[in-house]
Amino acid sequence: MNDILDWLINTVQSVDPALRNLLAGLAIALETSLFVGLVIPGDTVVLVASTGVQDAGDFFFLLAAVLIGSLIGESLGFWIGRFFGERIRASKLGKRLGEANWALADRFVERRGGLAVAISRFLPILHSLVPVASGMTRMRYREFIVWTFGACAIWASAYVGIGYLARGAYEQIAGNLKWGGFVFVAIILVFMVIIHFGKQRLEIAAEKLAEPDSGETPKG
Repeated sequence: MNDILDWLINTVQSVDPALRNLLAGLAIALETSLFVGLVIPGDTVVLVASTGVQDAGDFFFLLAAVLIGSLIGESLGFWIGRFFGERIRASKLGKRLGEANWALADRFVERRGGLAVAISRFLPILHSLVPVASGMTRMRYREFIVWTFGACAIWASAYVGIGYLARGAYEQIAGNLKWGGFVFVAIILVFMVIIHFGKQRLEIAAEKLAEPDSGETPKG
C-alpha cells in the first residue's frame, strides 16, 4: 500500500505545480459546465491534485484555480440557460436527464432562488441542471454568482484541504508504520462517506424546499 501511494504522490508532485493546478481548474470548469459534471469526476481530479501540494503558496494557488474553474463552469451553465435553455432541455441529451429532474430544478430555483443555487453545488444531478434553470428565470447574474461563489469556496476548500491533510498525515507516519498507507486511505474514505451521506440529506432537503410553502399557491 505504501509503495503504491508513494508512486502516486511522487507522480503528482513530479508535474509542474502551475500546470497541475491549471489542469485541475480546467477539469472543474468542465465538470461544473452543462451536463459534463455527469461524466467528468471533478471531485477526484481535485483530490488527486491536492496530494501534490508542496507548500502554502502552492495550496492557495490550487485553491484559487479550483475556485475560479468552478465559477467559470457555473457561469457557463447560467448563460447557456439564458440563451439556449429551452432548446437544451428539448434536446435528446436534455430528455435523457429526465423531465422529473428538470421539474425539480425549476421548482427549486423558483421557490428558493439563490439558496437553491448554493445547495445544488453539492448535489450530482441538480448541480448540472440548476445553473441552466437559473439562467432560464429572471434571476440576475449578480445574485447567481454571489451565491455560487460562497458555495464553491466551501466546496473547493473542503476537497483541496482534505487531500493536502491526508498526504501530510501519510508522510508523517509512513516512515515509521508499514500500514501508514491505510491511514491515508481511511482519511479519504471517511471524508467521502461524510460527503455521500451529506449529499443524501441535501437531496432530501432540496426536494422539501422545492415544495410549496404552507398556504402558498403554486405558480403556473
